[in-house]
Amino acid sequence: MKLSMLAGAFALTFTTLTSAQDFTAGVPLGTVNEAGEPTPMSSNVKVYGSFRFAESCTFDPERNLILAMNAGVPQVMEENDGYVSLINPDGSVHTAKWIGSSRDGLTLNQPLGSAVRDGVLYVADTDTVRTFNLASGQPLASHSVADAGANGLNGIAVAADGTIYASNTRDPQRVYRVSPDGAASVFIDGSPLILPNGVAVDNDGNVVVINIGNNHVMTFNTDGELINTEYAAESGNDGIIVTEDGTQYVSSVRYGSISRIVPGGEAEVIAEGIPSAASICYDSVQNQIVIPMNNNNALGFLPLD
Repeated sequence: MKLSMLAGAFALTFTTLTSAQDFTAGVPLGTVNEAGEPTPMSSNVKVYGSFRFAESCTFDPERNLILAMNAGVPQVMEENDGYVSLINPDGSVHTAKWIGSSRDGLTLNQPLGSAVRDGVLYVADTDTVRTFNLASGQPLASHSVADAGANGLNGIAVAADGTIYASNTRDPQRVYRVSPDGAASVFIDGSPLILPNGVAVDNDGNVVVINIGNNHVMTFNTDGELINTEYAAESGNDGIIVTEDGTQYVSSVRYGSISRIVPGGEAEVIAEGIPSAASICYDSVQNQIVIPMNNNNALGFLPLD
């Protein structure tokens, strides 16, 4: 009885109950005390975890928070159960379910790849690219790529002009381009893609794509022409980061390594033995790489020199 009353009080206190607002973002960890007062968690307590198949992450430098995508359970078990967690830079939980605390006004089935650009969160969700306000979590738009053949969108990157590039890892093995107004088209179709996964936009506006099927790190111009190929230390790759100085970091989800490729150099392994090292992100404030670990339901943290 007490648990039911507490849950009810918490929901009434922390949810905006207005007819004008359907979507509600989650709030930082806290409870309602016996006096009925909302009580944030004490700063001397840290909570870790909160993930359900952590596939990718991205970083919000304005709030100094990591956004972790949680794909949830297989859709045959439960549809529309994906969510986004806010994580502090030390790995402790800020908001367990930020996008996804309520399903009102929200569709987020199985979020995989993610990217942030100009105050917008972009998420690859099966055959749709969904966008959210980075400050509030409010859903903004849904760009279907299904008519162009997408059925398993995975890696995602966003250019400075708002053009979206997203990989489709299963057949048809492609990278799609979605214009800022939502029009989807095929950017790269087939070879040299071999189970394409991670996608990034480099400092020259070119599109960098990695494969699960080999160790190629491929750079395409905006016409879809392959202009350069480099090589990670291992194959089975998932995540790609390109930093401001042009250094590339690649994660192998199959073999658990992080490769670093400096401009003009060969790949070196800077970390290994990481189970299911998925779609990594770069925390530019703490200068660290954050490593989602899929069904290990965890994030790894790799400080950089």
